[in-house]
Amino acid sequence: MVSLTDTPSLDGARAFLAEFPVVDGHNDLPWALREQVRYDLGARDIAQDQSAHLHTDLARLRAGGVGAQYWSVYVRSDLPGAVTATLEQIDCVRQLIERHPADLRAALTAADMEAARAEGRIASLMGAEGGHSIDNSLATLRGLYELGVRYMTLTHNDNIAWADSATDEPAAGGLSPFGHEVVREMNRLGMLVDLSHVAATTMRDALDTSVAPVIFSHSSARAVCDHPRNIPDDVLERLPANGGVAMVTFVPKFVLQAAVDWTAAADENMRAHGFHPLDSTAEAMKVHHAFEESRPRPVATVSTVADHLDHMREVAGVDHLGIGGDYDGTPFTPEGLGDVSGYPNLIAELLDRGWSRADLAKLTWQNSVRVLSAAEDVARDEQSRRGPSNATPEQLDG
Repeated sequence: MVSLTDTPSLDGARAFLAEFPVVDGHNDLPWALREQVRYDLGARDIAQDQSAHLHTDLARLRAGGVGAQYWSVYVRSDLPGAVTATLEQIDCVRQLIERHPADLRAALTAADMEAARAEGRIASLMGAEGGHSIDNSLATLRGLYELGVRYMTLTHNDNIAWADSATDEPAAGGLSPFGHEVVREMNRLGMLVDLSHVAATTMRDALDTSVAPVIFSHSSARAVCDHPRNIPDDVLERLPANGGVAMVTFVPKFVLQAAVDWTAAADENMRAHGFHPLDSTAEAMKVHHAFEESRPRPVATVSTVADHLDHMREVAGVDHLGIGGDYDGTPFTPEGLGDVSGYPNLIAELLDRGWSRADLAKLTWQNSVRVLSAAEDVARDEQSRRGPSNATPEQLDG
C-alpha cells in the first residue's frame, strides 16, 4: 500500500493526471449549493477555498487532476415538483460554468471533453439522478437532453412506477414495459443509461434492452462489499459485450463491509429516536453524534477503494472501469480521499499495485470518453431509423 505521504509516488500520480485527468461520474455540488445557500453562488464561491463547507472548489479540482466532471442535477425522489427542481439544478450548473469560464467548459459530446482537456479546462457535463425527474414523460426526457443532460440514473433510492431501486422493495420486477421504452428513447437521444442505484433486476433488464453502452456513475463491487447499491459480478461480466463502464464510488458505506453494518445500526438508532436516518437537523445530529461517540465509525481508506477496482478489473476488464466519487453527496469519505483533491492518492495506490500507465489512462479518461462517443454513434443510427417515442405508462403498463 502506498503511503499518503510518499512524495515520489504522489508526484508520479500527479504527473500522470496532468496527461490523463480524471473523468468523475458523479458530484453533487449543485444539490449542496441548493441546500446550503439556495444557489447563492457568491456565498459559496468555488473560486475560493470552500473546504469548511464543501468537498469541491476549483483549486481542489485542479489539485485532484480532474479533467471532466459529470455534475449531478439530482433532486430528492419525494420532493414535490421534481421536474422544476431538476431545471433549477441544471440552471445552477450553467451559472457555475458562466461564472468560471477560465476553469470550466460546458461539454455535450466526447469531442467537447477532448477540447476542454486540450484547453486546460474542466469539461462540465450533467447527469440527472433518478427517473422521477422526467415525471413519466418521454417529452420531458428529451427536454432534459436538449438542456445538456447526458445521463440519467434510472432510479434513486426509491422505486418509480417503471423501475425498481436497489434500496426499495421490488415492485416492477426490474423494468416495466414503459421502463424499457425509456431506455430505448435514451439510446435514440444519445443519453447514457446510468444503472447506479437500481436493483440488480433493473440492471439486467436495461442491459437486455440497451443497444448503447451503459454506465454506473457511482457504484462499486458487491462481491467486495455486500451492499445492494453495488454491482453483482454477473452484471460486471456483461459489461464487455455491452461496452459500458462501471465507475467506482468512494462512499464508505458502499465500499467497506464494516461501514455497511455500522450504518445499518446507526440508521436503526435514528429511527428508534423518531428521526429519519438521513435527517440532518441539529436535533437529529445530536442523536447521531452520540451514537458515533459510543460506537466509533469504521474508516475506509484509499486501499479499500483500490480493492474494489482490482476486483472489477478482474471481472469486467480494465476497458470497463471509471471513477465516480460522489463528492458533496456523502457526509463521510475514505481516509486519503477526503475531497476532490484526493484522486492522486488513489492513482498512487494503483501504481504501487502494478497498474500500468495504459490501464490507468483507460480508468481515468479514455473509457469514459469512449462510452459517450459510442452513445453518440448509436444515437445517429437510431435517429436514422425512427423518430421520437410518445409512449406513456398508461399505454404500455396498463
